[in-house]
Amino acid sequence: MKTEQSAIPASDPFAMFDDWYVEARASEPNDSNAMALATANLDGLPSVRMVLLKGHGSDGFIFYTNAESRKGAEIRANMQAALLFHWKSLRRQIRIEGPLEEVSAQMADDYFHSRSYAAQIASAASDQSRALDNRSVYFERVAQMEERYPEGTVVERPPHWTGFRLRPQAMEFWLDRPGRMHDRRRFERSKPDAGWTDTLLYP
Repeated sequence: MKTEQSAIPASDPFAMFDDWYVEARASEPNDSNAMALATANLDGLPSVRMVLLKGHGSDGFIFYTNAESRKGAEIRANMQAALLFHWKSLRRQIRIEGPLEEVSAQMADDYFHSRSYAAQIASAASDQSRALDNRSVYFERVAQMEERYPEGTVVERPPHWTGFRLRPQAMEFWLDRPGRMHDRRRFERSKPDAGWTDTLLYP
């Protein structure tokens, strides 16, 4: 039986993420920054959905959302979450787990106003995750927002539209291999500013 070294080095997981992310940005046909976000309420009931990564670095991974949505309510109730990146074109996955913190109002403002006018209006008009009797009701709210904030004016960011940063305490890298002999390495640390330990895992 031949032996084979892991293709996932025991190195800085943030640097490894950067390397894989650059390749994904070049190879994935759509939304290479898409990630599954898993949250849970205080009763431990989980839910998961896709969101978009909007910033990352050694301080964590940032996404934006309506804090009055289902995911926002779960985040506020239980400031822990998990992320999953799956890049099918590269046959790679990265799992990330850790506590969440809300970004500053200035960061939320800056990102909100970097979005297209249509996206700003659509977000401001939406009661995300709440029941909607008819889509025409939403379209009417969009029209009211367009009248209140004509294109070219500054759309006020709703106070409940904000961002969150996940500070990783675990990062796990998965690489597809023939015969389902996949390559996995998990990095863990006891707190956000601590050093990392790493462990190879059975597939």
